[in-house]
Amino acid sequence: MNSGDTAFIIISSAMVLFMTPGLALFYGGMVRRKNVLNTIMSSFFVAGLAAIMWVLIGYTMSFGTDIGGIIGNFQWFGLNGVTADPNPDYAATIPHTLFATYQMMFAIITPALITGALVERMKFSALFVFTALWSIVVYYPMAHMMWGVGGFMREMGAIDFAGGQVVHVSAGISALVAAILLGKRKGYGMTSYHPHNIPLVFIGTGILWFGWFGFNGGSALAANGLAVHAILTTNISAATAMLSWMLVEKIKRGKPTMLGAATGAVAGLATITQAAGFVPVWAAIIIGGIASPICFFAIGYVKNKFKFDDALDAFGCHGVGGIIGGISTGIFAQRSINSYARWDGLIFGDTRLFTAQVISTLITIVFAAVGTFVIYKFISLFMNIRVDDREELEGLDIAEHSESAYPSFLGMD
Repeated sequence: MNSGDTAFIIISSAMVLFMTPGLALFYGGMVRRKNVLNTIMSSFFVAGLAAIMWVLIGYTMSFGTDIGGIIGNFQWFGLNGVTADPNPDYAATIPHTLFATYQMMFAIITPALITGALVERMKFSALFVFTALWSIVVYYPMAHMMWGVGGFMREMGAIDFAGGQVVHVSAGISALVAAILLGKRKGYGMTSYHPHNIPLVFIGTGILWFGWFGFNGGSALAANGLAVHAILTTNISAATAMLSWMLVEKIKRGKPTMLGAATGAVAGLATITQAAGFVPVWAAIIIGGIASPICFFAIGYVKNKFKFDDALDAFGCHGVGGIIGGISTGIFAQRSINSYARWDGLIFGDTRLFTAQVISTLITIVFAAVGTFVIYKFISLFMNIRVDDREELEGLDIAEHSESAYPSFLGMD
């Protein structure tokens, strides 16, 4: 047991939890006034639901003894048997309970990312059920396959330092599928949807950027040089992506925007997550630099071309960014930085890691898409998933929660 490592992961756990309120503000600022509380609530409630589920079944299904390379068994149901003693399979220098706590924070924010694609038209009760089922069907198996001892993708040599695939690709792809199935907001394509509070977006971005140091740095599971390296690559990727997005906006639209700068920073953070503890610092500049133009294209062209309503670009930012990050890890990873990687990346003359990364990314895309489709169709058999037209026009703050974020506001929404 190492007290320094333990203190660092306790702090990192708190930082990752803080990201969920940050995400709520980031998303909340981008919707219309009449939907801001519902949007914030859609992230915030997950902190309760996902935490309880994680303690009862999530941790053991994700990290318990392997069953078929897909899922863990129920040996740690209710965290029974998870003690303050270290578990050498996952973290040899911190309490097993702390490792479970740290991983809980990832299980909270991941389904919250999906909500960005579904805002302004999904019933809160349906979202609650969807989140619970998605955690069981998609997230816990994904965590086990990539990080659990005996997990299928871990055994094939794929690497994911802090959740590029487990968190961002799975959430982004699920957001896309769910948004398509849910349908477009009323007036989509004919009505302009403008963020109601960009300073709120900025505050949320700042919290996310801060929390990401615990998200990526803490994934070293020790207060050591690898944690510092992950924090450095994380910051450099976010910084480069922010500037890259501003440059693209300047070229395409004549002016950079605050909303664009915030989106670019988050895209850079999502993209580096898988690679943070494996690639050189100079590679983080390349990864962040290419993240923004590709995500900008996905948001500005692909979404318009195929007419799906990913309201707050959960797929365009997290899904696309996560895919870029997974492939980039296969290109730039170095064993000299982190020997957890079995092979060097493609640029250093070895094709094996690159192949494993591409295959695992494709598996993640298919697994998340199919799982989300099945969950959505199952829920639709028992309840209405979408609010009716009157409620959508009125706004989900009133229709779903009987609350108003700005009760003194008398202007047009």
